[in-house]
Amino acid sequence: MSAQPPTAQGDPAARAAALREQLARYNHEYYVLDAPSVPDAVFDQVLRALQDLEAAHPELITPDSPTQRVGAAPAAGFASVPHAVPMLSLSNAFSDDEVLGFDRRVREALGPLLADDEPVAYTAELKYDGLAVSLRYERGVLALAATRGDGASGENVTANLRTVRAVPLRLRGSAVPELLEVRGEVLMYKADFERLNLGQRQAGEREFVNPRNAAAGALRQLDPAVTARRPLRFLAYGLGELRGAPEPATHAELLDWLRELGLPVGAERELLHGPQALLGFYRRMQARRAELPYDIDGVVYKVNRREWHERIGYVARAPRFALAHKFPAEEAVTELLDIEIQVGRTGSLTPVARLRPVFVGGTTVSNATLHNEDEIRRKDLLIGDAVVVRRAGDVIPEVARALVEQRPPADSPSFAARWRRFVMPTQCPVCGSAAVREEGEAAWRCVAGLSCPAQRKQALLHFAQRRAMDIEGLGEKLVDQLVEAGLVQSPADLYRLDAAQLAGLDRMGEKSAGNLLAAIEASRRPTLARLLFALGIRHVGEEVARQLAGAYPDLPALMAAPWPEIQARKAEIQKENARRRPRGEPLLPVPLEGIGPEIIDSLQRFLAEPHNREAIAQLLAAGVEPQPGGQFAQDGAAIPAAAAGPLAGLSFVITGTLPTLAREAAAERIRAAGGTVSGSVSRKTRFLVAGEAAGSKLARAVELGVPVLDEAALLAMIESPQAPGASESSP
Repeated sequence: MSAQPPTAQGDPAARAAALREQLARYNHEYYVLDAPSVPDAVFDQVLRALQDLEAAHPELITPDSPTQRVGAAPAAGFASVPHAVPMLSLSNAFSDDEVLGFDRRVREALGPLLADDEPVAYTAELKYDGLAVSLRYERGVLALAATRGDGASGENVTANLRTVRAVPLRLRGSAVPELLEVRGEVLMYKADFERLNLGQRQAGEREFVNPRNAAAGALRQLDPAVTARRPLRFLAYGLGELRGAPEPATHAELLDWLRELGLPVGAERELLHGPQALLGFYRRMQARRAELPYDIDGVVYKVNRREWHERIGYVARAPRFALAHKFPAEEAVTELLDIEIQVGRTGSLTPVARLRPVFVGGTTVSNATLHNEDEIRRKDLLIGDAVVVRRAGDVIPEVARALVEQRPPADSPSFAARWRRFVMPTQCPVCGSAAVREEGEAAWRCVAGLSCPAQRKQALLHFAQRRAMDIEGLGEKLVDQLVEAGLVQSPADLYRLDAAQLAGLDRMGEKSAGNLLAAIEASRRPTLARLLFALGIRHVGEEVARQLAGAYPDLPALMAAPWPEIQARKAEIQKENARRRPRGEPLLPVPLEGIGPEIIDSLQRFLAEPHNREAIAQLLAAGVEPQPGGQFAQDGAAIPAAAAGPLAGLSFVITGTLPTLAREAAAERIRAAGGTVSGSVSRKTRFLVAGEAAGSKLARAVELGVPVLDEAALLAMIESPQAPGASESSP
């Protein structure tokens, strides 16, 4: 790809010139334009190629080579200021062997200052992924702030740094030095970056590539008011010029002193002895990388005793007493070969990028998540694009962005030969059932929960759970075995199992097999509500299942219900009741009251899917006999509940912890007595049953004047033949 170094063939001088030109372009894009076209991994690769070439041919080294300087020239929009003490870069290490070599060179430089077996003491810190700056304090007051620039001079960004709240305008304490030049990093925390980009999206403006890009762009705004609106942070990590105070003896003491002066210093730092301790710190920080509030791209080791720094010395304008141990690249450039659909355990269709394999974040990546259809459109991804892949720690790799500048014109032959736009399928790629995207949701879903192989295990576990068919002993490991052995492909297959089949499964003895078969047999006569909930229909929870079971005499009647007509009838009655309510006229009964259009749409789609109807038919054929619920009028209106039970027609809400009854047990007692249970308090709620630690529902009931019962009062009401009926006026 164009981002890779030139080939190793040809004249070394020409190759060196080409590499320098490439690095100069990347430097200009990153440091001057704040618009990098490649991730750090590509820059590091090209720089290492030039370093290797110059090491093999020292005569090719020039004063203006990127290997001999730290950064790019100052931007034209800011005045250039010299650094009293040069701001040096650090040599990089990418392997354990390079760290061991660093420690060996330090020990050789120190010579007799160390005993033979005495380990070197180092301070280990994080390598922040931001913009290096120098802050100059005169008599404790911030006088100048400058970027690193080319190491000898940088950009005067004093007005902008003054707007960063993390930068103190005056140092703390009474014994501040006459002059203090502090080195540190301006950066943006991950959470602040996400909020910033959310605002950019909502305003229809260009999003920032990453937190470092956003921080650099904010710091280089010509208008400080713009910088002030950006959530920048600052962390100090070093010292430039110092006058009027004794220099701390060690680097660890320096950081503590800077903190005492009121300068923010990173908390993740340790005093360590010897190279193995350094490698341990590296691995700990790499494991914690994703959870840190800011981005880092490695760790930094510094010889702790500052008096030894000059003895150890410098090389190529980098100190030999310090080393940056960089993490494997978190970003890399590769090609998006295709986009495929992965069907999850709950039926969600997730697009997955198939990539040309690339090494990133310490591993080879060939697949990456694309989340959903909206993400693909927002990132403007086309199959065939050169893309930036990001991986942080153990986080699933993702496609961060496309390098759209590398696409040819859309009307060119080369574009047609390689690039194409992805379209989400309207059918499940696993089972062929319909795939739908509900309003307000980002994901498409397969509607065949019972028969889709991708959802089979999840559907069976839901089917067997205690609140559904209550098949005790049918847990996740057993379901895995049954499905993988080909014994169970749909819930109906559970009712065809025998002891001989179960005996061949791992950890399934004769007694365990007998217990499971007994539990399956006991589940053949569920209530209609339990079976409806067990089917796993989207949006049909326990309460909705109970309402449906109370409205239909049996499963065939529910499956034959005219859902469009019911929706239309509900809408008509709701409009009529809206007219009657202000006039105080009796309200008409609303069919399936509390079951809204979203639930009815989901029911209709599920029951219209041939795979689901076949799975239900197989359940009935296997001997599952749901017990009937209520009745449903021909015109779609619900028939009022029979006046059976002392709580008939009364609605309850339960909150808090009751003394002896679990909430579900209390709800079952209420339903058995003819009442209904809802999850939220409204003006239609007849009673609130409140236990210990009752919260917002109790406050809402008091606000609406809903009577409040304790457990004892509820039980007394259930046992009393004179309980208040639904005919009483609501409070």
